[in-house]
Amino acid sequence: MTLKSNWFPTAVPSKPSGHYAHIIVLRETTSYAIFQTDGELNTARVSRGRHDTDPMTRITLFKRKQTTPERLTGRELLRRYRFLSTEPYDDKKKGVTTDANGLPICDYNVQFCNQCPDCITYGFAIGDSGSEKSKVITDTAYSLTDYASSHETFTLNAPYESGTMSREGSVTSRINEADHVKPQVLFPTVITIRDATLPLFEYVLNNVIRTKHYGAQTTRTGGVENHILAIALTDGEIFSNLKFCQTLYDEMAEAIQPPAPVDVALARIKATAVIPNLLSADGVTVDQLLSGDNLAQFLSEFAVRLSDSDTMQALLQTAVTDSHRYYETYIAPPKKK
Repeated sequence: MTLKSNWFPTAVPSKPSGHYAHIIVLRETTSYAIFQTDGELNTARVSRGRHDTDPMTRITLFKRKQTTPERLTGRELLRRYRFLSTEPYDDKKKGVTTDANGLPICDYNVQFCNQCPDCITYGFAIGDSGSEKSKVITDTAYSLTDYASSHETFTLNAPYESGTMSREGSVTSRINEADHVKPQVLFPTVITIRDATLPLFEYVLNNVIRTKHYGAQTTRTGGVENHILAIALTDGEIFSNLKFCQTLYDEMAEAIQPPAPVDVALARIKATAVIPNLLSADGVTVDQLLSGDNLAQFLSEFAVRLSDSDTMQALLQTAVTDSHRYYETYIAPPKKK
């Protein structure tokens, strides 16, 4: 069994049409990571589980800290395969939206091009010039384990070339402390793609698979592996990240023994097992639930496509074609007669 390609709309509709493709993921930190705002790790005080209602402080991974790295992964590929310009937007040349080769100039959070797969799937906002609502719905994710056993505080320094913290008799003040999320902390997550064509869904899926770093200082820390547990095609939104996390905690309670790390293999098995029951409780029509061996086969075939530059180019080309068609139909200003 493979993914139902004919389930997806043939073109991105102008209005919501009830095509919800969900990528259900277990995000695992593979190195020390920093998910923080204002100098501290983000946390929330919530119930441990759905049955165990005792309170617990969990580390939170805000939605933008999830989508931004994935967006940047996709945009990097669009530039690599020459679908986007590598040039930054020049404010002095207002109205110039393409480079000398005719490639769109899309400068993230500065000046969006409004027409590439990133702009159409993840959305954009350009002041009074227009906006596009994101078709990728991601909510805050919560750590499976509690804050106390999931973080560690490190003292960071920036020595001189001599390897010491002093130079010419003066000691640098470049010393700081930061809370880090430990490796093997799990964040159960649902990523929803609404009303996207198959090529645009595959564009988002590719971003999720390829993104390896999240949070602050992503070139040195923040390693994360996205374990894809299932892909669900439904006619509505499904369970929240918090409900998913709490349900999995109830199933894993006896196996969670801090300070020992969680058994990731067991967590994947338990998480996959609870998904059908959670979907059933949501009251949505499930056109397809791809998991287990069927999902493994699909992802294996998808990985083969991703590993070849020609098929990667073709994947991106179809995504660009679909996004540009949407732009020309619903976003581009009317052409003067």
